[in-house]
This record gives sequence, structure tokens and C-alpha cells, in this order.
Amino acid sequence: MLVISNGLIHDAINREPYTTGILIENGKIIALTNEIPADAQVIDASGKNICPGFVDAHTHVGVSGTGIGYEGSDYNELSDYLTPQLRAIDSVNPFDPSFAKARNAGVTTVATGPGSANSIGGIWAAFKTVGKSADQMVVRDPIAMKCAFGENPKSVYRTKGISARMSNAARIREMLFASKQYLEKKEAAGDDPSKMPAFDFKKEAMIPVLKKEIPLKAHAHQANDILTAIRIAKEFDLKLTLEHVTEGHLIADILAKENYPLAVGPTLSHASKPELRNKSWQTAGILANKGCTVSIVTDHPFSMISYLPVYAGYCVKEGMDAFDALKAITINPARHILCEDRIGSIEAGKDADLVIYEGDLFSSLSVIHNVLIDGCPISNE
Repeated sequence: MLVISNGLIHDAINREPYTTGILIENGKIIALTNEIPADAQVIDASGKNICPGFVDAHTHVGVSGTGIGYEGSDYNELSDYLTPQLRAIDSVNPFDPSFAKARNAGVTTVATGPGSANSIGGIWAAFKTVGKSADQMVVRDPIAMKCAFGENPKSVYRTKGISARMSNAARIREMLFASKQYLEKKEAAGDDPSKMPAFDFKKEAMIPVLKKEIPLKAHAHQANDILTAIRIAKEFDLKLTLEHVTEGHLIADILAKENYPLAVGPTLSHASKPELRNKSWQTAGILANKGCTVSIVTDHPFSMISYLPVYAGYCVKEGMDAFDALKAITINPARHILCEDRIGSIEAGKDADLVIYEGDLFSSLSVIHNVLIDGCPISNE
């Protein structure tokens, strides 16, 4: 049993912080209490702040590894623009140094998976940032089906069947229509194997999307691409999360009304292509102020995951409410990746993923003293 005593708690649920102890057992938060059991190990957090472990809802940690170059990258399958049958867990390398960089900086859970080259790229999963086996690190699998709009599929498959936004959207619809028909035939067959359609791996992989068990995770920077993703989700009655949302501030009223989860970023990196020309640190704050559920993401390795709270600080500097910024790197991304039952806030029953720090959380000058994952302090690497 472990108690973290006397810390100022920023729980990501209540706006105002408060001082109390955190009782931990078997990797879970048992209670928030000032009572310390006689047999408990104690970490005295007097004069320090405690917040939930940070959650990054959009990365390629472990599938686009550190120092391996494009030839060693496993995050885009370039043989086919429709690859829903691919699973992130089959590529994740727990020994990617990015995991150590993440956990040392307080990022305790990441969502990771295929990139945005393909119209439909494959299945994402959520992982803790410590461990030697992807199967042991996994928090939830699957969490989403990646799809992509805009320049990336166009540029990769320009000579292979996708040369316009219209054709890319048509490929996604085609996969959804075919998968819907496949599911209907399976359901109509019941227990009669003679009526079952021939097995189709791609269409099987789309069934959780059609049943709304997981969302489409839609890479969309430009405003028209964001609205195309929403249009398709409505046509097929699907769950949807919107990823990057670079021009979200241009259609903030629409996004507030639609109420889909938004993952904003990476914002630090250069506007390297036309659809990024309106990139702004103000985007997250504008959307949050409109009532949208916003997560701030790094898209690591496209910006460094170890600076996730600093990126939230840049958003605060440009007008985002500080409590909204805290939620944007804790409870909001936990909800975004369907893991809010375990992570993202300091509450009894949740995993004991915690960051103990001094200073302004959103400043590069803040000092992290301890990071706990499942109640276990990690060693700084």
C-alpha cells in the first residue's frame, strides 16, 4: 500500500485544486484521504503539485521509432490505400526510446497506430508507456479505425487511383458500403453457414466501426476535409473523432454544434504543406471556448512527445483557459481514446498514473519529481 501525502491535487475534474492524500493499492487509486494506514509506504508531496498522468491521443510512438529513418518505419503500409485489417499492436516496439522520453516527461498513456498515407489505414490501440511487451502495455485494443482526408492519400496514391479529394472520399465510402452489405449478409445468415458470405478480412475489420464500437479516427487538417469526414460519419451513422483539426478555428461554431471529439495538433511544427497554412496556437482555445471537447496532441514524432504540457502552455498563452488545457492533456484524451474508465483523472477506482511536480505545469521550467504508472514510480532514463 502506498500513500502520497500533502500534495496539491489537480484532479482534472474539479477546477480548483485541493490538498489531500492519495491511497494506492494494487496499481489503483483506492481513496483520496488524509488518513495514512500504519503499514503504508509514504511519499511526502508537501509543497508539490499532483496531476493525472498525461495522455496523448494521437502519436506514432513505437510504430515510427526513434533513429530508424523511413526505411525502418512501420507506421504506413504503402502496398494498398485500403488496409483496415492492420493492427497497431503488431508493429509496436516497446523498446522504442520514445516510450522512455514520454514516461519521463509524465506521459503515461499514448494512442498509437498507422499513419495517414492510406484512405483507411488500420486499427489503433492505447498503451501505457512502460513495459517490455505490447500485450502487457495495452490499455485498450482496438480504440479506433484510422482514415485520412486531404493531401496525404492524394500525394501517396496519385498514380494509383487517388488524385483528388473526391476520389479519396469515394474510396472510403466504397469500403463502408461494401462492409455494410457484408455485415448485413452475415447477420441474415444467422446460424446457417451455407448463407454466410465468403470471409473478407478487410470487411471483418470494419464491423466494429459499423456497430459503433469504435470510431473512425479521421486525419483532417483543412476545414473542408473536416466537414467531409463529418458528412461521411453521418451518412453511415458512425462514431467519429477528428484528428489534427488545423483549421478548426475557422469553423468553430459548426464543430461546437456537431460535438465530435477533437484532437488538435501538432502545432509546434512548421506549416510544411498547403493544408497547414492556417496553423495556430489559438485553435485549441477557440474550440474549447466554444464548448468543444479538445485534446492537445503531439503526433510524435512530428513534434516531441516530451513537451506535451509545454504545448498546452503555448495554447494557454494564446488564450486557452488553464483548466481546459489541463483537461486537454488528461481526461479529454482519455475519453477520446475510450479509456476514461481507467485513466485521465485522479479518482478512486482509476489507475494510479500520476505526475508529482513543482512550478507551473505548462512551463518548460517546471520540475517533475516523480511519475507513477499503475502505482509504481518509474526510474528516470
